[in-house]
Amino acid sequence: MACSLSLRSSILIPEGYTYLVRPIDFAGCRSRITLRINGAIVAPKDPHYWRGLNHRKWLYFHSVEYLTLEGGGTINGMGDEWWARSCKTNATIAVTFHRCKGLQVRDINIVKSQQTHMSFTDCLGVIVSNVTLTTPAESPNTDGIHISASTNVEIRDSTISTGDDCVSIVSNSSRIMVTNIVCGPGTHGISIGSLGKWNQWSQVHDVMVDGAYLSNTENGVRVKTWQGGSGFATKITFKNVWMENVTNPILVDQYYCDSPDPCQNQTSTVNINDISFVGIKGTSASEEAIRFACSDTIACQRLYLEDIQLLTYTGVATSFCWNAYGSSSGIVFPPPCFPTTVSLAVQNTLPASLNSI
Repeated sequence: MACSLSLRSSILIPEGYTYLVRPIDFAGCRSRITLRINGAIVAPKDPHYWRGLNHRKWLYFHSVEYLTLEGGGTINGMGDEWWARSCKTNATIAVTFHRCKGLQVRDINIVKSQQTHMSFTDCLGVIVSNVTLTTPAESPNTDGIHISASTNVEIRDSTISTGDDCVSIVSNSSRIMVTNIVCGPGTHGISIGSLGKWNQWSQVHDVMVDGAYLSNTENGVRVKTWQGGSGFATKITFKNVWMENVTNPILVDQYYCDSPDPCQNQTSTVNINDISFVGIKGTSASEEAIRFACSDTIACQRLYLEDIQLLTYTGVATSFCWNAYGSSSGIVFPPPCFPTTVSLAVQNTLPASLNSI
């Protein structure tokens, strides 16, 4: 009914009510709809409810345009049983947006997601603001916000404490802005990638992370790629980030291998170029505060460090470089380890059209 109306319509989950919702698809709606969750939506506890269905979907929005999801209520994935089965391939995503356009998601709490809390794939024009995503640190593969093959996405003013990446930006995504994010404890930080798995071609470009606080996380800001892939990650800036007891504050890892078996050495790789780290400060839980582990065959080029102050509890802080080249400006501690090249002008803004989402 709401999809057939010409004016914006609303669907309300009222405050004080809790609704048990089985896996559901919202597909093909081109009308402007507001889904306002003031109460609570709860998933079935038992994964057997997904028997015969796509186990990766719970709340699935497909080919929907100009949807607003808001309300201040709670979406509860009831993920305990999924985590007990601990499987990267068999857990569902709490909220998925696929091939959607003109989305706004705001003032929503997602707790105990089965796996990833919120995923955007093949989307255009997304604004996410004031969301809170919470899952225990030991819950496996529970990314906060996952962005794949999407353009013009803005994530802002949100708090994420999960068992995996706070924000992950992967293959074929561009024009992504992440601002004012609280990340941790227990997460893997803010990540570009992983890219290039299964020898795939990937591209990520024009990404700005400006303003984040990371506390007691395994990683801070990182780029991770598999050996054997191809493509590129370029025009990416991390700036104004405060770290508190973060194990790997600044990390480029082109030997990423999230596999029970050792990964084979391969010569092909995703090209890393024009990556800037500006105003990254705080404390590192490890002595190696900066790590640029680049491919043997294709060096990381035009890495840039400016105003970096990362201290350790031992008083010793180091940086590591392998086939990495770049430049630095201002105070950088620990000192940069790469041979310097021509200075890189830092991207302070994304193209203006992102502001017209």
